[in-house]
Amino acid sequence: MSLPHALTGLSEIAGDYDILLCDIWGVIHNGRESWPEACDALTRFNRAGGHVVLISNSPRPTPGVVTQLDALKVPRESWKAVVTSGDATRAELAKRAPGPAWIIGPDRDWPLYEGLGLETVDSASDAAFISVTGPVDDEVETPEDYRDRLAEGAARDLELICANPDRVVQRGDKLIYCGGSLADLYESLGGRVTMAGKPFGPIYELALSEAETLLGRPADRSRVLCIGDGVVTDVLGANRQALDCLFIAQGIHGDAARGADGRLDPAKAADLLKAETTYARYAALDLAW
Repeated sequence: MSLPHALTGLSEIAGDYDILLCDIWGVIHNGRESWPEACDALTRFNRAGGHVVLISNSPRPTPGVVTQLDALKVPRESWKAVVTSGDATRAELAKRAPGPAWIIGPDRDWPLYEGLGLETVDSASDAAFISVTGPVDDEVETPEDYRDRLAEGAARDLELICANPDRVVQRGDKLIYCGGSLADLYESLGGRVTMAGKPFGPIYELALSEAETLLGRPADRSRVLCIGDGVVTDVLGANRQALDCLFIAQGIHGDAARGADGRLDPAKAADLLKAETTYARYAALDLAW
C-alpha cells in the first residue's frame, strides 16, 4: 500500500479542491475547546473561493451542532454548511414511525426525534426497533453496561438504528464511547444494525447536495477532499465514495503516527490506515494552513 503524502499545511493542496468535507470532533475541536490553527485553515480555504461543508457523526441535527460550534468559538467564517449523522438518520427513523422504539442515549440527543411521531418504550421486550445515539452517561458507562439488555433485542431480531457510527471521540484528554461502540456490540450478539452517518452513503449524499447548492453547479468529485481523523468513519467513507482524503493522524490516535523527530511518520500513518484496509492520499498530524 502506498504511503500517504505528508502535508505541512492545507495550503499545499488547497488549489486542487473546490470542496472540503471536513470532520468536526477531533479535527477542529475536542469537545472542550476549538483549535485556532484548524479553524484558520478552513477560513482561509473559504476566503480563497472554496466551500467548507462540516460533516459530523453527531446524532443531533444541524442546529444543535451549530450551537455547540458557537459555544466552542469556532468561527462562522470557517464553514459554509453543516451536515450531521442526525440529519441523515432522521429519514431512517421516519420510515419506521410510529415504532414503538426503545431509545438509548442522553437527553441532549432528543432533538433527533422531534416531530417524527415515534412512540417510545423502556426495553427491547416491547419495542419494534432500537435507536441508539450513545450511552446514556458517556462519562462513566461502557458498552458492556448494555450487553444483557441488547442481547434481548438481538434475540428478538430487532433492528438497531445507530445515529452516531463513531466508536469513540476525544473529550478534552479523555476518550469516551459513542453509539458505534454499542452498534458493534449489538452486531457481535447477532443483531442487525443500520447506520446513515460516516462511512455510509446517506450522509455523503446530503453533504454533496449542500456543496452543490453552494457551488451552483454539480460537483466535480475529483475536486472534493474529505478531512478526518476516524479511520473506520472518515477515511473509509471517503474511500467508499472514491473521494480524496486528508487523514488527520493525531486526533483519536494520539502520538501513534508521530516519528522520533516529532513530525508525522507516513509509514506509521499508513499502518493505522492499513489496519482497516483503507488509504488516504494525504496525512498530517493536525489540520493547519
